Amino acid sequence: MSETIVKVYVNFQAPKNLMPRDLNSKPLRSKTWWTGKEYYNFSRRAWLRSEGFTADVFQDRPVIGICNSWSELNNCNAHLKSVAEAVKRGVWRAGGFPLEFPTISLGEMFMKPTSMLFRNLMSMDVEESIRANPIDGVVLLCGCDKTTPAQIMGAASADIPAIVVTGGPMLSGQWRNRKLGAGTDGRKLFDLYRTGKLTDGELCEIEGGLARSAGHCTVMGTASTMASVAEALGMTLPGCAAIPAPDSRRLTIAELSGQRIVDMVWEDLKPSDIMTREAIENAIAVNMAIGGSTNAVVHLLAIAGRLGIDLKLDEFDRISTRTPCIVNVKPSGEYLMEDLFEAGGVPVVMKEILPLLHADAITANGRTIRENVEGAECWNRDVIRAADNPLSPEGGTVVLTGNLAPRGAVIKQTAASPHLLQHRGPAYVFESYKQMHEVIDSPDLPVTKDTVLVMKGCGPKGAPGFPEWGQIPMPKVLLDQGIHDMVRISDARMSGTSFGTVVLHVAPESAAPGPLAAVETGDEVELDTAGRRLTLHVPQEEIERRMAARPVAPPHYDRGYGWMFLQHVNQADEGCDFDFLRKK
Repeated sequence: MSETIVKVYVNFQAPKNLMPRDLNSKPLRSKTWWTGKEYYNFSRRAWLRSEGFTADVFQDRPVIGICNSWSELNNCNAHLKSVAEAVKRGVWRAGGFPLEFPTISLGEMFMKPTSMLFRNLMSMDVEESIRANPIDGVVLLCGCDKTTPAQIMGAASADIPAIVVTGGPMLSGQWRNRKLGAGTDGRKLFDLYRTGKLTDGELCEIEGGLARSAGHCTVMGTASTMASVAEALGMTLPGCAAIPAPDSRRLTIAELSGQRIVDMVWEDLKPSDIMTREAIENAIAVNMAIGGSTNAVVHLLAIAGRLGIDLKLDEFDRISTRTPCIVNVKPSGEYLMEDLFEAGGVPVVMKEILPLLHADAITANGRTIRENVEGAECWNRDVIRAADNPLSPEGGTVVLTGNLAPRGAVIKQTAASPHLLQHRGPAYVFESYKQMHEVIDSPDLPVTKDTVLVMKGCGPKGAPGFPEWGQIPMPKVLLDQGIHDMVRISDARMSGTSFGTVVLHVAPESAAPGPLAAVETGDEVELDTAGRRLTLHVPQEEIERRMAARPVAPPHYDRGYGWMFLQHVNQADEGCDFDFLRKK
C-alpha cells in the first residue's frame, strides 16, 4: 500500500492551471506578517526566533500550519503527536516551514451531553486559528467522529490551501477467539450482559480488549465514514482513510501529505477548488457504497453550506437509489476497517462505482479521481464486492418524508432488519431520553415486537446538541423473549457503529416544534422504507390541536456558548450548523 501511495505522489503532474507560480508574482500570505517597516514586522520575526528558528527559515518559505486535534481526552486522536512529526518531515523536505498549533478536540466517548454540541465551536476555532495567523497552507489532523467534519468546515470557511490527514482506525478488538469491532460488537455484548448471559468477569475481559490501540472505531462508524468521505471529497491523498492508526504507513502518508501541501500553496489549490458540488456528490455516493454512517448526511450538509453549495436532503436519496452498497464492513457487514485497508481501501471502492462518480473532479494531489483510482486493485472480493454483485442494490441510507417528518428523516437500511423495513404498529412514546432510561428495563413495559418506540426531545435544540441517543435500547422484556430488533423513531442521531431498524433525524424536531411532538402512545405509526414514507395515522387537525396544546419547555442555557447554540443552530436537514456560518 505504501508503494501505491508513493507512486501516486511521485507521478503527480500539476495541470497547467495549477503549475507553481513565480515566487515574485504574488507574495505569500505569511510574508505580510514578516516583511515591512512597521515595528510589528520586526517584533514578529524576533518572537518567532525566540523559538530557536534561524533568521532565514521563514523568509520566502510557505508557512504550513499543522492543525492538531490531539488530546488525552480523545483516545481516537491520542497518537496525532507522532503523526504531526511525520507531517513536519514532509514540509521541511518540500521547502516549507511547519508550525504546529492545537485546537479543541472532541472526544466522542467522553463529552457530555454530546460532542455534536461542540462541532460548530471546533470549526470556528479551526477557521479563526487559520485566519488570524501567518499561515499559507494547513494540514488538518483529525480522526474522531466530529473532529474531521469540524476541521473540514473550518478550512472551507477560511479557504486557504488545505489537506486532511485522518488518524486511522484502531486495531480490532479481541476477546478469547473473537475479533471485535469497537462500538458495534460492544453494544451486542453489552445486551448479553443486560440479560444475564455474560458475567461481570467476562464483561471486564471484554472491556480490556475491545479497544486495543489509539485510533478511531474500526467498524464503519462515523469516524471511519468521515475519513472515507474526506478521501472521496478529494481532501486527502489517495488511500489515506483506511490505514490503521498503529501502521507505519499512516506516518508515511502523513509525511507525503506534508510534502504535498507545500506544492498546493504554490499552486493556490484551495478547498473551494476541490470541494465543488461534483465532489460533494462523489462523497455522497461513496458514503452509500460503503454503508456509511447516517451522520455523514448531517456533516455533508454542513460542509456544503460552508461552501455556498445549496445541497438538499432529497439529493442523498437520489444518489442512494442508484448506488450499490459494496463494502462488507460492520455494522452493515461482517468485516472491519483493517480488512478494508488490506482489500484495497477507498480507491478500490471508487473504482468500482466510477461510472456513478464525477471522475474528472480534482483532488488534493492535483490529479483527478479517475487518475487516482484507475490502477487500484481489489485483493479480497468478500470485503469489497464488485458493483454487479453488491451487498445491497441501493445505498445504505434512505431518506424518508411524510406527515411525521415533513422536512425529512433517515434510516440506515443496510443495518436494519429486512422484515421491519415495511411495518405498521402502535406507538409507545417516551417524552424524553431520561424517561426512556428510567423504564426501558421494566419487566412490565407494555410493548411487543410490533410496537414502534418513539422518543422525543433529542434534536439539536431539544436535547440539546443532537446527541447519539437514537438507538433506543431494546426493552429487556423483549430481549428476554429473544427479540433483538423493533422499529424505533426519534429526532436524535445514532452512532455509526449502531444497528437496527432505527429512524433518525426527524425534522423538524419535536422541540421546534415538529409533528413528532404530537405522537401519543397507542397511535398507529407506519414505516414504508420502499415508499420513502413515515406516517402518523392521526388526522391532521388532531395533530395540530395536540401541538398547539403542548407546553413550551424552558431553554437549556441562558448564557455562553450553549445559549448561542440554541439561538443559531439549524435543523438536521440543514446540517445542524449555525445560521451565521453558512456562506451566503
